[in-house]
Amino acid sequence: MTELSSAQDAAVTDRALLAGRAYSSDRDLAARQALYEWKTPRYDLPGIVAEQLREVRGRVVDVGCGNGLYVRRLRRDRPDLAVLGLDISPGMLAGVPGPVVGADVTHLPLPTASVGAALAMHMLYHVPDIARAVRELARVVGGDGLVVVSTNSDRDKPELEDLWQRAAGDVLGTGRGPARIALSARFSLEKAPAFLGEEFRRVETIELPGTITVREPEPVIAHMASYQAWADQHDVPFEETIDRARVILAEHIAQQGAYEINCRAGILVCRR
Repeated sequence: MTELSSAQDAAVTDRALLAGRAYSSDRDLAARQALYEWKTPRYDLPGIVAEQLREVRGRVVDVGCGNGLYVRRLRRDRPDLAVLGLDISPGMLAGVPGPVVGADVTHLPLPTASVGAALAMHMLYHVPDIARAVRELARVVGGDGLVVVSTNSDRDKPELEDLWQRAAGDVLGTGRGPARIALSARFSLEKAPAFLGEEFRRVETIELPGTITVREPEPVIAHMASYQAWADQHDVPFEETIDRARVILAEHIAQQGAYEINCRAGILVCRR
């Protein structure tokens, strides 16, 4: 995974951009989530999280709950828990069943040791001060609490990076274009244990490798287009590059019958 430039780092963590454009609704997030429908093996991520919380009682807070994937599942499977969804985006929270609260992970509106578990699923890479966020998560769960986070590996979806650079190169006439922005680079599966280890003595990584296989371009193109909010950080004409990627992908599928993407992501379970 390519390291972020200072400008890209700022864009990935810009709260106004995140709440106002990237996650003003769940359209782009849903496009990224939908690509995994073609992944094998299929992982029931909310089910995996629910299993990790089997001993938890009381309140569970989903920090950066997005479109409520985990909130809904926990409320269904664990009606004994008081599940609270938090997010910085009012647009996201509008579609999540309450109770929900607008809040930043670095300033959680919760008393110390007030929750049995906290989730931070695919969101800590958007936080400017990751170490501070981890301290806040540790604070609200207290000594016996559990924190569950998720992120992607530095080696996640290399085929999409290759596709982007080929398409960008064709648009620019340079052979291969610049790398696209890597959202999870700041808090990848490889980097996460060092951050989490500052507050938690035990950090268990559950790796979730797999292969996405598509036989039509659109699921992949929708995923790539979901980065529109960061278009000015890609150093190429964004829409033209997306259109060129669609053509390259269609040609590949016509020749090979399918397009495969190798995925590497994981869940980290943190205990004191």
